Amino acid sequence: MATALVVSWSSGFVGIRYASENADVMLVLFWRNLMSGLILLPFALLIGPRVNARALLQQIVFGVATMFLYLGGFALAIGQRVPTGLVALISDLVPLAIAALSQPVLGHRLTGRQWIGTALGVTGVLLVSVDSLTLGTAPAWAYMLTVASMMVLALATVVQKRMGTINMPIHQSLCIQCLTAAILFAACAGWNGGLMPPLDARFRFGIAWLVLFSTFFCYGTYYASLRLYTASQVSSVIYLSPPVTMLWGWSMFGEPLSKAMLVGLAVTLSGVWFISSGSARRRSFSSVSIMSANRRGEIDLMIDDDPRQRRFAHGHQTR
Repeated sequence: MATALVVSWSSGFVGIRYASENADVMLVLFWRNLMSGLILLPFALLIGPRVNARALLQQIVFGVATMFLYLGGFALAIGQRVPTGLVALISDLVPLAIAALSQPVLGHRLTGRQWIGTALGVTGVLLVSVDSLTLGTAPAWAYMLTVASMMVLALATVVQKRMGTINMPIHQSLCIQCLTAAILFAACAGWNGGLMPPLDARFRFGIAWLVLFSTFFCYGTYYASLRLYTASQVSSVIYLSPPVTMLWGWSMFGEPLSKAMLVGLAVTLSGVWFISSGSARRRSFSSVSIMSANRRGEIDLMIDDDPRQRRFAHGHQTR
């Protein structure tokens, strides 16, 4: 189960890199979101509570922030050939960013553990980024885009916590967010050249990979894991995904991989662990245990590490 979760969690960035080899990355995201949303649409209409206007508007806003800005930014960086492992690593800095933003937005004071974790995380990313800039071919602005995208999700999460949200079954919220993002990605893809997909097997396989494996299989494995293990155990497994993504990108696409990058990876993950492990002892938002499902292309945030009371941000159902 753990192996399936880590591999499927890492597969989204790899799938985007694969499908965008001969196609615009915005076109890849358009078809990925459109297909996922259309598959979920009949279930969203027939199963679950009636969606009122306020809940619909909230999910549209979350779709813009998470599916379009957050995932779109990461995908664009991958399209510029930022190493997929580095993108996955920066995406796992969201808990650190949430902890930092919780103080000015929510008035939560940071603990010494959180400051240490943040410092370790930033140091590790700098180590990986400097080596990637030296060895890779991506422009510097693409690396900055990954950081900006990560901050968008962190800010959206903190603002959502302050404003509150209407709970909605996951298949309904995900359907709304995917279709919202599909409309926006359609505009971007149309601007870049059109919405017609390339008639090649690579693109079709990449979209099928992103929809069936990185989305639906990963969701199934994720929620099955939550039924069998505690939230903190699932979180610790998911933090293995950046090194898996980094090795995957190196072996499949020939992306740079050096000793300095591996050292930076270890330093960053230790910082993320420092932040997240504190939530097992102190149930507070500022020590959030985060499930950022960015490798598979969706967002899941576990605010409280209590297996009896898991809350999912961005409209995911409270149990």
